[in-house]
Amino acid sequence: MALFAIFQKTFLLALLSWRTYQSEVLAEYLSLTPESLKVFPNSACQCLQLQWNVHGIPYHQELKMVFQMEISRIRPSNVIWVGNYSTTVKRDQVLHWRWESELPLECATHFVRIQSMVDDAKFPKLSIWSNWSSWEEVHVQDYPGPSTLLVFPKNKLVEEGSSITICYISGINHNNITCHLHNELIHGEQLDPKASAFKLNNVSFFKRSGTNFFCKVNQTDIQNGTTFFVSKVLEEPKNFSCETQDFETLKCIWYPGVDTGLDWNIQHSQSYTLFESFSGKKQSCKHKDSCDWKITQDSQEMYNFTLTAANNLRKRSVNIIFNLSHRVHPMAPHSVHFENRGSTTVLVSWKVHVLGNYLTLQCQVELEGSGKVIQQHRVDMKVNGEHLFGELVPDTQYVARIRCANAKHFWKWSEWTVENFTTPEAAPSEAPDVWRIVKSEKGSHIVSLFWKPLSKFHANGKILFYNVVVENLDKPSTSELYPIPASTRDANLTLDLCSYQIHITANNSVGTSPASVIVISGDSGNRTEEVEEEKINSREDGFFMSWKPLSGDVIGYVVDWCEHRQDLFCNLQWKKLGPNTTSTLISSDTFRPGVRYNFRIHGISTKNIAYLLENKTGYFQELAPLDSPQVNITNLTSRSFAMTWKDYATESQPGFIQGYHVYLKARNRQCHPGFEKEVLSDDLIRCKFDIDDPRKKTFIMENLQPESSYEFFVTSYTGVGEGPNGTFTKVTTSDEPYHKLIRIILPMILFVSLIIVACYWKSEWVKEKCYPDIPDPYKSSILSLIKSKENPHLTIMNVKDCIPDAIEVINKPEGTKPQLLETRKPVIESALIEPVYLYLLQEEKKSSHPGPCICFENLTYNQSASDSGSCGHVPVLPEDSPCQLGLLTSPDNLLKTLEKNYMNSLGEIPAEETNLNYVSQLASPMTGDKDSLPTNPPVPAHCSEYKMQMAVPPMPCLPSP
Repeated sequence: MALFAIFQKTFLLALLSWRTYQSEVLAEYLSLTPESLKVFPNSACQCLQLQWNVHGIPYHQELKMVFQMEISRIRPSNVIWVGNYSTTVKRDQVLHWRWESELPLECATHFVRIQSMVDDAKFPKLSIWSNWSSWEEVHVQDYPGPSTLLVFPKNKLVEEGSSITICYISGINHNNITCHLHNELIHGEQLDPKASAFKLNNVSFFKRSGTNFFCKVNQTDIQNGTTFFVSKVLEEPKNFSCETQDFETLKCIWYPGVDTGLDWNIQHSQSYTLFESFSGKKQSCKHKDSCDWKITQDSQEMYNFTLTAANNLRKRSVNIIFNLSHRVHPMAPHSVHFENRGSTTVLVSWKVHVLGNYLTLQCQVELEGSGKVIQQHRVDMKVNGEHLFGELVPDTQYVARIRCANAKHFWKWSEWTVENFTTPEAAPSEAPDVWRIVKSEKGSHIVSLFWKPLSKFHANGKILFYNVVVENLDKPSTSELYPIPASTRDANLTLDLCSYQIHITANNSVGTSPASVIVISGDSGNRTEEVEEEKINSREDGFFMSWKPLSGDVIGYVVDWCEHRQDLFCNLQWKKLGPNTTSTLISSDTFRPGVRYNFRIHGISTKNIAYLLENKTGYFQELAPLDSPQVNITNLTSRSFAMTWKDYATESQPGFIQGYHVYLKARNRQCHPGFEKEVLSDDLIRCKFDIDDPRKKTFIMENLQPESSYEFFVTSYTGVGEGPNGTFTKVTTSDEPYHKLIRIILPMILFVSLIIVACYWKSEWVKEKCYPDIPDPYKSSILSLIKSKENPHLTIMNVKDCIPDAIEVINKPEGTKPQLLETRKPVIESALIEPVYLYLLQEEKKSSHPGPCICFENLTYNQSASDSGSCGHVPVLPEDSPCQLGLLTSPDNLLKTLEKNYMNSLGEIPAEETNLNYVSQLASPMTGDKDSLPTNPPVPAHCSEYKMQMAVPPMPCLPSP
């Protein structure tokens, strides 16, 4: 034991001495700095490659060391990056490290130095930093001359979302240089007097051909630029899976994601590599979304695949592991065959590709009809399979679909195998749906039969024709058969007033359908008019209607409808209901807005006789009226007029007419009583009157102003709105009756007054020209002369005391000078007649001769004499006439005086003028007193008075007796 203790102590002392020696030796080496530092720039990756070694490490010794690098830019004191690099180092081992620069190396000088420290757990107390190595200067690009501009980097490749720094160097002043990205001016940071940098953060993909950056010297042709490329981010493959269909090949598929390829061969599309770890095999994939792997015959069941996607910037990988038998995707079944087992049963059989006797497949068999799956079954099999489809419809096309999968370890169904087949025909299984319209006309029934085509399910084949059998119930032995083509859906029959039973059947190539029976009674056509029509409102899904049940036993109800009045040409639709139904909803895809539909509800008795219960009418959706009434104006007066539109058809409108609106243009912005004022958008005012009775088609406008214009417009309205706006019609009221009379009478009075005034004025002129006033004998100058000179006691007789004795018409030919006739001339010698004057005769009591007369000449009434060309005159007594002038003067003196006065007046008369002379005989009493004249003078009575003037035709003038 003592020996062992001594040996133990000796061993421990030796070990301690060795460890102390080793520590001293290592401490000596570990204080050494890295040596032989070399820096190699790489412009392609814009990085610095560092290379160095450590000589102080003992032989066969490995140490964990940490190296710290400092990188400066432009000058050593401008440190831009400090980092550590850890590795295991051997003696004289050459170490490498790379640093990537954001700034292109060509645009600035870089400085690198390094120091080291032991980072080994065996020597914790010796972990001290060594001295720094000397600075290594890296200069890639020499500065250009004064007329040179260089831009870096060239063809830089970066990933979308990263950053890139672009710089330029030039011997030109920075203020004269501008740089553009995508033709947009950008500003950078000046590094030194000859270099500037532009940092672009979070760059985005622009286009496959790259992004352009260029700089130019202002007002010169000096420019330079570069193109950098932004790659899409490489995505990890998605939905990676592998499967087999024949146990010979594994097909692996995936979703590759976005393509990262760029133009100009800068970067190709990502590549894919498939590696299987159990076998150690690796395979490059030819396609970007699939890869085929050959299965070897070494009974390998488990596979572990790694799919790697790579481009120039990065790699992405995914991994799957699976059992081969669990990834079986069978191929689609084949050799499908159908065998008819009647008109409603079909046997289908198929085959699958052999996958080995140890693998059982489960197949899914589906039967599809009318676009939907109606049967679905599962069948287990190895090579051959079959299934029997039942409950099929005759003469119907079906689609059978089959697919299979691994029954034990389901992975995927195979592709569908689809085949069509058709079942054989059978006799129709249901009677046609038949309805009718019955009209009475001239002692007969016109029956229109309508039927719906049998559905595919009930026709069981192609319908070839219909049979209509008409049986007279009053004469059971009488019946008639009418074959109807299959394309026809109606038939018209003319029957007498007997009762008939009608059978309708459908026929195909196999047989006949059951019959539909309709009974037409003798009074079927007389029941339509007995039921009044009722309005019905629609809903969004159709027309809902109800009715009172038919008294007695019924087998059902029928509701039929049409777009217009039901007649022989109506597109009739109907719906049959059960006997316990008293309401229904009528829905149809044919219902259209604005169309009026008439509905009739019939009850069907146990004898198949239809009884009309109700008539209804309505619109599926009411619309505003299509047109407005055409208004006629009647009874137009000064205070009112009537508007009528009796010809307006309300039933043809797209809605129930609820009334009419009468619009009248406002006068002075006021409305008549009963009218409602409406202000339009253009600040115009119109007046509206509402007629809420659609049957009232007359409106009277009252309380109007005479001779005033009114503009009106009439439109109808439904529950939706009123009809279209039309043009206003202008009506002018008539005038009041007394106004008319005034207008007639006033002009007449004015006209008559004008005529009277004109006539009065004209009469004066006519009187003056045609018949001037006769000189007053009392004012005669002759009488004045006689009175003054001959006999102061002589007076003038009153006009009423003078009676005209004779009339002398004197014709004065042109160029003939009037002369005084002293002797009597015959009347027939009128061609040379000259004016003759009657003397004023003196009356003697005892004389038998007429007294003296005075001749007055009237130059107006001579037309007859002028026309005849002659003049009659009164013979003048000669000097020796018994009628002597009993005056103070002699007759010669008197004649001379008369002639002188006459010639003076005659000279003022135009030539060719004919004068009519009136001769009066005056009785000259001997005394100056007029009242003392003898009452019975010896002269004729007709000479004692002055008569009114009168025109006489030319005739011989006889002397007074």
